[in-house]
Amino acid sequence: MRPIKEKIKTSVQCFTSIFLGIASICFTKPANALVPYIFEPSQNELKKTSYEIGRTAAQLLQLGQAEEAARLAALAVSVKPDDDKLWSILAEAQLRNNWLKKAKFSLEKAKELNPKNPQLWFADASLELQQKNSKKAIELAEKGLKLDPKNPIAFFYIGNARIMQNDYSLAIKAFDKAFKLKPSFWEANNNKAIVLFEMDKTQEAIKTWREVLRIKINAEPMLALAAGLNKNKPGDAEALELASKALAKNPNYVSVGHQKEQLWGMKLRKATALLLNHPELEKAVAQAEATSQNN
Repeated sequence: MRPIKEKIKTSVQCFTSIFLGIASICFTKPANALVPYIFEPSQNELKKTSYEIGRTAAQLLQLGQAEEAARLAALAVSVKPDDDKLWSILAEAQLRNNWLKKAKFSLEKAKELNPKNPQLWFADASLELQQKNSKKAIELAEKGLKLDPKNPIAFFYIGNARIMQNDYSLAIKAFDKAFKLKPSFWEANNNKAIVLFEMDKTQEAIKTWREVLRIKINAEPMLALAAGLNKNKPGDAEALELASKALAKNPNYVSVGHQKEQLWGMKLRKATALLLNHPELEKAVAQAEATSQNN
């Protein structure tokens, strides 16, 4: 943590000294007055400084310090407002802070500067998904796919948008494309299983969640699988064990609100509620409710 803080301090000091023009002040003596000479930085110097600040902002994003990253990224674009990379860093920081309107503005600026960058279109699609604008999200993702036709994230976004539209067959097609392009993309297969469950294809959903867990041990597929197993056999021992472990790993899944945010359909939420009502899970549920960020 200390080297990052020192780097921030250095970058900000550098920016301040250059931008305010006080890095180098000397005086000449004309006839009757002292006239200060102010050093004016070159465009290359300003550009270098803005990139340093932007790089530090990106590092802070990786460390999870989104608010500080947003402040530095805003500083960087104020120095060099014609750089799409800096605007995209700012947009990402604003998204992490859930400042959706500001993020939208920054993404639009970045796309104006570099409309051929597919990542900007995909990021905009993600923003629209967060605002439940499924139709717009699909349009933006498809525009990005024209530039990068084999991007698995774009197909994942389209799949999620199709879930919002209750178009399950097209959602599955999109998730299959995403997973085929990136076999380690467990989230795509997980969401496919969610759709299968809503289509009453319980056995196929269970099989898919088991495949997901072979790729990644994660609370979401664990609890969803448990709900599916319990649906087939109430009180199933494996289901109870999986549910307990899932809630310990991520207590937020005890919340129906969080389940909805993760695009869990009504059938899966009802099956999960039935499972979590089991007496053997009373303690695990109580602990999850006490620590969940959604309660």
